[in-house]
Amino acid sequence: MKRLHARYPFLDSARDAVETAEVDLAELVLREDAAAVDRAVERVDAALSEDSVGQPHRRARVELLSYPIARVLVSLVDEPMLQRKYAHAEAATARERFEADVDNDAELKSTSGGRLTTERLLAEFDLAGDVRSTGDDQYLVAVGPYLRLSGGLDGEEWRLATRALSDGEVPVDEGELRDLLEAAIRERVADGLPLSVPEPIAEGLAEAVERIEDSLADRELRHDFDAVVPSLFPPCVRALLERIDAGESLDEPGRFALTAFLTSLGMAPDAAADLAAGAADAGESVRYQAAHLGDEEDPGYAPPSCASMAEYGLCVDTDELCEEIDHPITYYDRRLDDADAAAATNE
Repeated sequence: MKRLHARYPFLDSARDAVETAEVDLAELVLREDAAAVDRAVERVDAALSEDSVGQPHRRARVELLSYPIARVLVSLVDEPMLQRKYAHAEAATARERFEADVDNDAELKSTSGGRLTTERLLAEFDLAGDVRSTGDDQYLVAVGPYLRLSGGLDGEEWRLATRALSDGEVPVDEGELRDLLEAAIRERVADGLPLSVPEPIAEGLAEAVERIEDSLADRELRHDFDAVVPSLFPPCVRALLERIDAGESLDEPGRFALTAFLTSLGMAPDAAADLAAGAADAGESVRYQAAHLGDEEDPGYAPPSCASMAEYGLCVDTDELCEEIDHPITYYDRRLDDADAAAATNE
C-alpha cells in the first residue's frame, strides 16, 4: 500500500491494493484498538465540521483502510445529508491534495511507478478521450461528460448556453477542468451509498457509529424541522408558505406539494399536513399521503418534481438555480451546501 493510495483512496489502484492485501474488514473492525476505525471516525467527523477529511494518519496502511471503513460508517448512520457532506469532503480534500502535489511537482509513486497528473485523473474516470488540451491551460470537453459533471455545480457560467459549444465540445480552463474532476471524484465516493453492511461488521462498528451520531446531534445536521432553514427553500415552496401566512387556503395539489416537501425534510407528517392546510382542514387524503411520506419502510408518495409542480401551476418566481435542477429537494440541498460552505469560510 503506497502513499499515493493513502492520499487518493478512491483510485482503482487503491482498491486493488486493499484487495491484494486480502484485508478482512470484519476482523479489522472487531479489533479493540483498530487505528483504521479511529481514523475513519475522524474522516467522517471532519466532513461534518470542516468540509475535509482531516489530517492523514502517518501510516499509509491505516490511512487507506480508513476510507472503506468511513464509507461503511456513513452507510450505517444512513443519514442522506451526512452521505452528501462526506462525499463533498472527500472530493474537496482530494482536490486540495492534487493541486498541492501538482504545484510541488511531487513524485508520488504508485504500484505502476507513475505520478499523479491531470492526464492520469482523466484516465481514472474514463475521460481521457473526452478531454483534450488546446494549450495555455485551456481544454475542450465533450458535451456529454461536461453536462453530466457540471450538473451539480452552482453558477450561471456552467450553463451550456453560456459556453462557446463547437463540434460537440465545450471550452474550459484549467480551474474549471479541476472543478469537473472534483465532481467526478464526488460522484465516485457517493456511488453505492448507503452500502449494505453485514451484521458482524455493523455490530463491530456500533460504538463508532454512536460517536458519529453524537456529532450529528451536536451540529444539528439531521433533517429535524427545527434545523431547516426556510429562507433556503425553493421559490415555489416559499410561495406556498406565503399564501398560508396571508390566510389563503391551498387547493389539494398545493397542500400535497407542501406537505411532501416538509415531510421529506423530517417534519412530523401530521404537523406538515396541518401546516399545509392553513386555516382549512387538511383532509384525509393529505393526511394519508403525509403518513406514507413519513414512513421510511413504505414511502408511498414522493415529493413532486419541478415538472409536476409546473403541471400543478405551482412553479412560480423561478431563479437561476431553478434552471439547473429538476426537483425542489435538490434546490434546497444545493442552497444548504452553499450556506454550509459560506459558514465554513467565515469561521
